[in-house]
Amino acid sequence: MIWFRSALYSLGLLVLTPLFTLIAILVLPLPAVTRNTIVAWWARLMFIWLRITCGLTFKVEGAENIPHGPAMIMCKHQSAWETMALQLIFPAQVWVLKRELLRIPFFGWGLAATSPIAIDRGQRAQAQKQLMEQGRDRLNKGLWIVIFPEGTRIKPGERGQYKQGGARLAKDLEVPIVPVAMNSGEFWPKNSFCKWPGEVTVRIGAPISSEGKNSLTLINEVENWIEGEMAQITGRGPCYVAPSKAE
Repeated sequence: MIWFRSALYSLGLLVLTPLFTLIAILVLPLPAVTRNTIVAWWARLMFIWLRITCGLTFKVEGAENIPHGPAMIMCKHQSAWETMALQLIFPAQVWVLKRELLRIPFFGWGLAATSPIAIDRGQRAQAQKQLMEQGRDRLNKGLWIVIFPEGTRIKPGERGQYKQGGARLAKDLEVPIVPVAMNSGEFWPKNSFCKWPGEVTVRIGAPISSEGKNSLTLINEVENWIEGEMAQITGRGPCYVAPSKAE
C-alpha cells in the first residue's frame, strides 16, 4: 500500500512539474518576489497531493520567531521534503545550491527561474565571491536566503559537519540567521521512493544575530540550537533507525 500511494504521488509530480516549468518561464519578466511566489504554488499543490496520497502532513512550532524583512534560513537537511516545505512556511526565498542542479530537466529549469544562488563547487576560490555578489543582489530584491549548513542530506539521528560559509555570508550581508530543525527524514528518507504517513515536526528558532561574532562562533551557535532541538524531535517517525554506537 505504501508503494502504491507513493506511486500516485510521483504521478502527480510528473504531471505538475512540467506545467510549472512552463509557468516559471512565462513569469520570468516579473519581479523576483512575485515570480517566486507564483512558482511556490507548485510546492503548495504538491503538499496537498502528498497529504491526499501518502497521508503525510506537518506542524510548525515557533512560527512567531519568523522576523519581518529578509533573513537567512539555516535548516537541517534530511530529505527532499524540506525543499518544498520551506516555500510554504517562509516568505519568498532563494537557495544556495550546486550549479549542476539547474541542468536537471524540468525541475532544474523551473528552479533557475527562482533566481537561486548557484555556485560552482569546483571553483572554491570563486565560490565565496559568488555567494557575496549574488546574496546581496537577492536580499536587495526582498528575497530570503536558504542554506543547508551541513551541505548535504543527513540521516535521522546523525550530525554532519556544519560549514562556516553560510555564517560568513550572514556576517558580510549583515542579516540574522533563523535556525530550523525538522525530522522529515523519518517519513521521507533520503533517496527513498516511498513516503510514509505521519506528521513532520518543524521547529523554528529565534533569529540569531550575526553582529559582532566571528563565523566560527556564529555557526557553533546555529549548530547547538539545531542539534539541541533535533535531540527532542528525533525518533517520532516510522523510518527512524537509531544509529549504531561504536564499541
